[in-house]
Amino acid sequence: MTTTARTAEVTRNTAETRITVRVDLDGTGQARLSTGIGFFDHMLDQIARHGLIDLDIQAEGDLHIDGHHTVEDVGITLGQAVAKAVGDKKGIRRYGHAYVPLDEALSRVVIDFSGRPGLVMHVPFKSGMIGTFDSQLAFEFFQGFVNHAFVTLHIDNLRGENAHHQAETVFKAFARALRAALELDPRSAGTIPSTKGSL
Repeated sequence: MTTTARTAEVTRNTAETRITVRVDLDGTGQARLSTGIGFFDHMLDQIARHGLIDLDIQAEGDLHIDGHHTVEDVGITLGQAVAKAVGDKKGIRRYGHAYVPLDEALSRVVIDFSGRPGLVMHVPFKSGMIGTFDSQLAFEFFQGFVNHAFVTLHIDNLRGENAHHQAETVFKAFARALRAALELDPRSAGTIPSTKGSL
């Protein structure tokens, strides 16, 4: 439906991190990931695979301190790349939602490419650490993404007893919601999905 490639590359270099993100919103779910945090790479892979977004993220951060700066800055840079790739948002569905289960865990994610950053996240993680990943950093990742992709995002873990399962359902549901929102709608080709005429 589109002849314009929805791709972007963004590099962010600070005193704390050096990050390059490449995205193809119309990909096949291929991922090349290196953040230095194994579980975080696993979650980013869920975004690529279940969002059908080709994702290349290369990050070097001050992991000798902790993972905070790396995870937050990957969220920021990914948000910038998605915003750049989606462009003026003509023809996209704009809204997306998904429920994803994994054994005892169930999460719901709803996203709106509104142009207005907003995050509401309720995930009562049952453990502080998942491997070497601090579960509190999931919020920092999504906050960074939201602020720079200019989306409204609601994340709810409805149930779960295993923190790995809780996180995985959140990231998979995010991927599926993202995929739905970014999908091109043949019934609204070339139009911006807003009564205001802009997003």
